[in-house]
Amino acid sequence: MAQSHILRIAGRQLARSSFTRPAVATTNAAVPRVLGAVRAYSAGHEESFEEFTARYEKEFDSVNDVFELQRNLNNAFAYDLVPSPSVIVAALRAARRVNDFPTAVRVFEGVKAKVENPQQYQEYLDELKPLREELGITLKEDLYPELS
Repeated sequence: MAQSHILRIAGRQLARSSFTRPAVATTNAAVPRVLGAVRAYSAGHEESFEEFTARYEKEFDSVNDVFELQRNLNNAFAYDLVPSPSVIVAALRAARRVNDFPTAVRVFEGVKAKVENPQQYQEYLDELKPLREELGITLKEDLYPELS
């Protein structure tokens, strides 16, 4: 009996404390302060294409495992631009370094999805052909011609 009495008292204490929300009158006076706190995100430094290329070349050169490789690829392809061939070279070398053939094939799928037209994709393929032959990377189109 004494135990249930203690529980009732504890329950009343909790109900009065942090679980109840005090009634607060809202006024329009708070609105200007909120609008004044809006941050202008476009006011920051925009990264140039050359800075982007240098940053991702460095990122791919320091890749040590598949997770880092795939994370960097996701980040690089998330931008509204097609990575330069030097970034693709660094990514393919990183894929070879961590022994991840499927990701190397997927790099070319990402390039194909990002370019504006088939001619651009062909230019990437022509420029990267010596590296593809060196690393033994086949394209999805070569592996599955019926899907092309």
